[in-house]
Amino acid sequence: MKKKKFIGKLISIKYTDRETPYYGFVIDYNDDWTLMKYNYTDYEMDGYVILRHKNIDGYRRSETERFREKIIKLKGQQSTEKEIIPITDLKTILSYLTKKFGIFLFYLKSEKRCYVGKLSSLNSNALIIDYMDPKGKWAKQMTFRPGDIRTIEFSTDYINSLKLFSDSMKRKKRASPKI
Repeated sequence: MKKKKFIGKLISIKYTDRETPYYGFVIDYNDDWTLMKYNYTDYEMDGYVILRHKNIDGYRRSETERFREKIIKLKGQQSTEKEIIPITDLKTILSYLTKKFGIFLFYLKSEKRCYVGKLSSLNSNALIIDYMDPKGKWAKQMTFRPGDIRTIEFSTDYINSLKLFSDSMKRKKRASPKI
Protein backbone atom coordinates (compact mmCIF):
# COMPACT_ATOMS: atom_id res chain seq x y z
CA MET A 1 0.00 0.00 0.00
CA LYS A 2 1.45 3.34 -0.92
CA LYS A 3 -1.43 5.72 -0.34
CA LYS A 4 -1.37 7.94 2.72
CA LYS A 5 -5.06 8.67 2.15
CA PHE A 6 -5.92 5.34 3.82
CA ILE A 7 -4.29 6.20 7.18
CA GLY A 8 -7.06 6.57 9.76
CA LYS A 9 -9.60 5.06 7.38
CA LEU A 10 -11.31 1.68 7.51
CA ILE A 11 -10.46 -0.49 4.52
CA SER A 12 -10.64 -4.13 3.55
CA ILE A 13 -7.66 -6.07 2.26
CA LYS A 14 -8.10 -9.20 0.19
CA TYR A 15 -5.45 -11.86 -0.35
CA THR A 16 -5.29 -13.80 -3.61
CA ASP A 17 -5.52 -17.15 -1.82
CA ARG A 18 -7.98 -16.45 1.01
CA GLU A 19 -11.73 -16.18 1.01
CA THR A 20 -12.17 -13.74 3.87
CA PRO A 21 -10.85 -10.17 3.60
CA TYR A 22 -9.32 -8.32 6.55
CA TYR A 23 -11.07 -5.15 7.73
CA GLY A 24 -9.47 -2.48 9.85
CA PHE A 25 -8.36 1.09 10.40
CA VAL A 26 -4.98 1.70 8.79
CA ILE A 27 -2.53 2.95 11.42
CA ASP A 28 0.77 2.67 9.55
CA TYR A 29 2.33 0.97 6.52
CA ASN A 30 5.54 0.54 4.59
CA ASP A 31 6.53 -1.35 1.45
CA ASP A 32 6.19 -4.75 3.15
CA TRP A 33 3.64 -4.42 5.99
CA THR A 34 0.38 -2.70 6.94
CA LEU A 35 -0.61 -2.20 10.60
CA MET A 36 -4.36 -1.96 11.25
CA LYS A 37 -6.67 -1.75 14.22
CA TYR A 38 -8.58 -4.96 13.55
CA ASN A 39 -12.28 -4.86 12.69
CA TYR A 40 -12.81 -8.58 13.15
CA THR A 41 -16.53 -8.70 12.57
CA ASP A 42 -19.40 -6.31 11.88
CA TYR A 43 -18.80 -3.21 14.01
CA GLU A 44 -16.48 -4.71 16.64
CA MET A 45 -12.83 -3.84 17.03
CA ASP A 46 -10.58 -6.58 18.38
CA GLY A 47 -6.90 -5.85 18.76
CA TYR A 48 -4.54 -5.31 15.88
CA VAL A 49 -3.39 -7.07 12.75
CA ILE A 50 -0.21 -6.64 10.74
CA LEU A 51 -0.51 -7.80 7.15
CA ARG A 52 2.40 -8.78 4.94
CA HIS A 53 1.87 -7.35 1.45
CA LYS A 54 2.92 -10.57 -0.30
CA ASN A 55 -0.11 -12.13 -2.09
CA ILE A 56 -2.43 -9.17 -1.51
CA ASP A 57 -5.01 -8.96 -4.27
CA GLY A 58 -6.14 -5.44 -3.44
CA TYR A 59 -7.48 -2.81 -1.07
CA ARG A 60 -11.06 -1.65 -0.97
CA ARG A 61 -12.84 1.33 0.49
CA SER A 62 -16.41 1.07 -0.77
CA GLU A 63 -19.70 2.08 0.81
CA THR A 64 -19.52 -1.06 3.01
CA GLU A 65 -16.23 0.06 4.59
CA ARG A 66 -17.40 3.67 4.93
CA PHE A 67 -20.59 2.55 6.72
CA ARG A 68 -18.64 0.30 9.11
CA GLU A 69 -16.27 3.18 9.80
CA LYS A 70 -19.13 5.56 10.67
CA ILE A 71 -20.60 3.14 13.20
CA ILE A 72 -17.23 2.32 14.78
CA LYS A 73 -16.41 6.03 15.09
CA LEU A 74 -19.81 6.63 16.72
CA LYS A 75 -18.81 3.96 19.24
CA GLY A 76 -15.49 5.78 19.82
CA GLN A 77 -13.38 2.81 18.76
CA GLN A 78 -11.35 4.25 15.88
CA SER A 79 -7.56 4.09 15.89
CA THR A 80 -5.16 6.73 17.16
CA GLU A 81 -1.56 7.60 16.38
CA LYS A 82 -0.54 6.33 19.84
CA GLU A 83 -1.08 2.80 18.53
CA ILE A 84 1.83 2.89 16.08
CA ILE A 85 4.37 0.14 16.59
CA PRO A 86 7.61 -0.44 14.63
CA ILE A 87 6.92 -2.43 11.46
CA THR A 88 10.31 -2.09 9.77
CA ASP A 89 10.94 -5.85 9.44
CA LEU A 90 9.76 -9.17 10.88
CA LYS A 91 12.44 -9.34 13.60
CA THR A 92 11.63 -5.83 14.83
CA ILE A 93 7.89 -6.56 14.81
CA LEU A 94 8.08 -9.87 16.70
CA SER A 95 10.71 -8.63 19.17
CA TYR A 96 8.58 -5.60 19.98
CA LEU A 97 5.37 -7.65 20.36
CA THR A 98 7.08 -10.18 22.63
CA LYS A 99 8.53 -7.45 24.83
CA LYS A 100 5.46 -5.19 24.96
CA PHE A 101 2.55 -7.68 24.85
CA GLY A 102 4.13 -10.99 25.87
CA ILE A 103 2.58 -13.02 23.05
CA PHE A 104 1.27 -12.72 19.51
CA LEU A 105 -0.56 -14.89 17.00
CA PHE A 106 0.27 -15.45 13.36
CA TYR A 107 -1.05 -17.21 10.30
CA LEU A 108 0.85 -18.73 7.45
CA LYS A 109 -0.83 -19.25 4.07
CA SER A 110 -3.84 -21.09 5.47
CA GLU A 111 -6.47 -19.19 7.40
CA LYS A 112 -7.53 -22.42 9.13
CA ARG A 113 -4.57 -22.72 11.50
CA CYS A 114 -2.84 -20.11 13.63
CA TYR A 115 0.06 -20.17 16.06
CA VAL A 116 0.27 -18.32 19.38
CA GLY A 117 3.57 -17.71 21.05
CA LYS A 118 6.49 -15.46 21.79
CA LEU A 119 9.72 -14.97 19.91
CA SER A 120 12.57 -17.24 20.89
CA SER A 121 14.90 -16.51 17.96
CA LEU A 122 14.83 -15.38 14.36
CA ASN A 123 17.30 -15.38 11.51
CA SER A 124 16.88 -15.40 7.73
CA ASN A 125 16.20 -19.15 7.67
CA ALA A 126 14.21 -19.88 10.84
CA LEU A 127 11.70 -18.32 13.16
CA ILE A 128 11.56 -20.16 16.48
CA ILE A 129 8.73 -19.42 18.88
CA ASP A 130 7.82 -20.66 22.33
CA TYR A 131 4.40 -22.06 21.40
CA MET A 132 1.29 -21.65 23.54
CA ASP A 133 -1.39 -24.26 22.91
CA PRO A 134 -5.13 -23.44 22.60
CA LYS A 135 -5.56 -24.14 26.34
CA GLY A 136 -3.09 -21.44 27.39
CA LYS A 137 -0.23 -23.82 28.22
CA TRP A 138 3.32 -23.32 27.04
CA ALA A 139 3.84 -26.48 25.04
CA LYS A 140 7.09 -26.54 23.07
CA GLN A 141 9.24 -24.63 20.65
CA MET A 142 8.19 -24.57 17.01
CA THR A 143 10.16 -23.56 13.92
CA PHE A 144 8.83 -21.79 10.82
CA ARG A 145 10.22 -20.21 7.68
CA PRO A 146 10.10 -16.43 8.25
CA GLY A 147 8.94 -15.74 4.70
CA ASP A 148 5.81 -17.87 5.23
CA ILE A 149 4.29 -15.52 7.82
CA ARG A 150 1.27 -13.86 6.25
CA THR A 151 -0.48 -12.03 9.11
CA ILE A 152 0.32 -11.24 12.74
CA GLU A 153 -2.31 -10.41 15.36
CA PHE A 154 -1.83 -9.01 18.84
CA SER A 155 -3.87 -7.70 21.74
CA THR A 156 -7.04 -9.49 20.58
CA ASP A 157 -9.56 -10.92 23.03
CA TYR A 158 -8.50 -14.48 22.16
CA ILE A 159 -4.79 -13.80 22.68
CA ASN A 160 -5.34 -11.75 25.85
CA SER A 161 -7.59 -14.49 27.28
CA LEU A 162 -4.97 -17.19 26.73
CA LYS A 163 -2.30 -14.96 28.27
CA LEU A 164 -4.53 -14.20 31.27
CA PHE A 165 -5.15 -17.90 31.84
CA SER A 166 -1.47 -18.77 31.47
CA ASP A 167 -0.46 -16.01 33.89
CA SER A 168 -3.06 -17.18 36.43
CA MET A 169 -1.70 -20.73 36.25
CA LYS A 170 1.83 -19.43 36.91
CA ARG A 171 0.63 -17.48 39.94
CA LYS A 172 -1.26 -20.53 41.20
CA LYS A 173 1.85 -22.71 40.92
CA ARG A 174 3.96 -20.15 42.80
CA ALA A 175 1.34 -19.77 45.53
CA SER A 176 0.77 -23.51 46.11
CA PRO A 177 2.49 -24.84 49.23
CA LYS A 178 5.42 -27.20 48.74
CA ILE A 179 5.16 -30.40 50.70
